[in-house]
Amino acid sequence: MAQQARRKGLASMAMAQKPIEFRYGHMNPPTSAAGMQAQWLADAIAKNSSGQIKVTVYPSSQLGKLQELAEAVSTGTIALSHNTAAGIGSLHEPFAALDTPYLYRDVDHLMKVVDVNSPVMKKLNDGLVAAAGVRVLYAYYFGTRQLTANKAVYQPSDLAGQKIRAIPFPIYMTAVHGLGAVPVPVDWSEVPTALATGVVNGQENPSNVVLSSKLYEAQSHMMLTGHVMNAQVIVINEKVWQGLSATQRDGVSKAATEVRNRATDMVQKQESEEVVKLRELKMKVIGPAEGLKVDAFKTSVNKLVQEKFATKYCDLYKEIAAVK
Repeated sequence: MAQQARRKGLASMAMAQKPIEFRYGHMNPPTSAAGMQAQWLADAIAKNSSGQIKVTVYPSSQLGKLQELAEAVSTGTIALSHNTAAGIGSLHEPFAALDTPYLYRDVDHLMKVVDVNSPVMKKLNDGLVAAAGVRVLYAYYFGTRQLTANKAVYQPSDLAGQKIRAIPFPIYMTAVHGLGAVPVPVDWSEVPTALATGVVNGQENPSNVVLSSKLYEAQSHMMLTGHVMNAQVIVINEKVWQGLSATQRDGVSKAATEVRNRATDMVQKQESEEVVKLRELKMKVIGPAEGLKVDAFKTSVNKLVQEKFATKYCDLYKEIAAVK
């Protein structure tokens, strides 16, 4: 009997020591800022849980495209993913407001708004949990989106008739339309082919994406329109979250804070260097000093945003503006 009890005890210990395994799927290359922070999170969770939680990262759309990844976290097919706020808006519509063009005063304002403890994010997170069974773990500064094309662009009229890839969510389609172009919805995994075949004439993304995904090989010009200041939003399935012990949740939250700060610092420090590197790679960068009419883009984009989203997100926009 004593020997049987001992065997049971050893089996219980083995079960207790077996790590919980989660999958983190995303669309970005592993060497991109988004891909690197995903792996940092996996490493930090392992460290802060003393190896009790193992997160395996699947980059480059291995587990699905943008919409599919958002839905996979909702159904619990995967535990974790990251997406644009507009992508998360496919699960709970008000989230899309966070990706409104020309919305934030600066990066500090953005980071205060998307902090999981801010009044804006608390309300949005509660709605996301109720609507889709998904919780925001953290958000970091992903960069400021710029326009790329195979021609010089200085004002919205220069984009007349030009097909520009847009993230296939309404707020991004509106942003591209407001820039003066014809928005064409294309999933990120299909962008290189769409550029190479002429399905689209250009796209828009932060400089770190243009560099890490070698978009300079397919695009000759980058315009510093700065039209969307982005947060990348990392989400976790709510049942997965609730299935963790209080100690494990603390460990995951600590890892989230570490990575949020580290990734934001990295993106901010690299932005100016990336523009220099793109110039060295023979990409022609056009900013205000080169004649780019940023105010004309801002006026054009804001007009469309007001028409399409002001009524829907009026209160949320006021709450975001009130964050100090």
